[in-house]
Amino acid sequence: MRADVHQVADGTYLVHGSNTNWVILKEEDAVTLVDTGYPGDRAQLLASLAAVGSSPESVTAVLITHAHNDHLGSAEYLSATYGTPVHLHEAEVPHARRDFLHQVSVGTVLKNGWRPGVLPWAVHALRSGGTAHIPVAAPRPFPTEGKLDLPGRPVPVHTPGHTDGHCAYHLPDAGVLISGDALVSGHPTSRVKGPHLLPDMFHHERPRAVASLDVLAGLEGDLLLPGHGPVHRGSVRDAALLARERAL
Repeated sequence: MRADVHQVADGTYLVHGSNTNWVILKEEDAVTLVDTGYPGDRAQLLASLAAVGSSPESVTAVLITHAHNDHLGSAEYLSATYGTPVHLHEAEVPHARRDFLHQVSVGTVLKNGWRPGVLPWAVHALRSGGTAHIPVAAPRPFPTEGKLDLPGRPVPVHTPGHTDGHCAYHLPDAGVLISGDALVSGHPTSRVKGPHLLPDMFHHERPRAVASLDVLAGLEGDLLLPGHGPVHRGSVRDAALLARERAL
């Protein structure tokens, strides 16, 4: 399957999966993979690595923004098949193991089925493995605080609300923010274009999700790579503040 890969900066690629994005950070032959799409996106995931001249064997680590199936989809596959370490915030580690699940329920989706885009999105999510049971057997917390010794040198930024352990990843030297679902630029269930929060039903604790936008507003950068939607070019601070304004 053809992968929709966009080089957005040196060694930095935003990949659009079926409804979710992931990011490839490449330094020579080594790669950091941030998120992995739905389970059903695996062919696209592998194709995206090939498209940038890499392979799953070259993935130094998988960093997960949060442990929803549309971001966690192939993490266990890469770990079990290639021994790739899977890192998350310590609060998200048990979520990845599926000790619990902070995810929108089928009942809540059905209650919101009258909203534009919700039912087509739900059908796609089901077909792509959105409700599959795919725990990561041995997820790991970040090995150190601050900048990680991985391709791209990402810095985890705890942004709880969407889930307890949601993390964005800041690349301060490149001026890039990988925001996951803490700040998006589009979604099939949203009619808002540009920086905004996902619809309320997707957040485990919406007030904390709104508060985390202030954390993102404190980061320097001019390139936003969201978990959903297109790349956003412009001040990260302004994008976060616009999303906060729209959320209130």
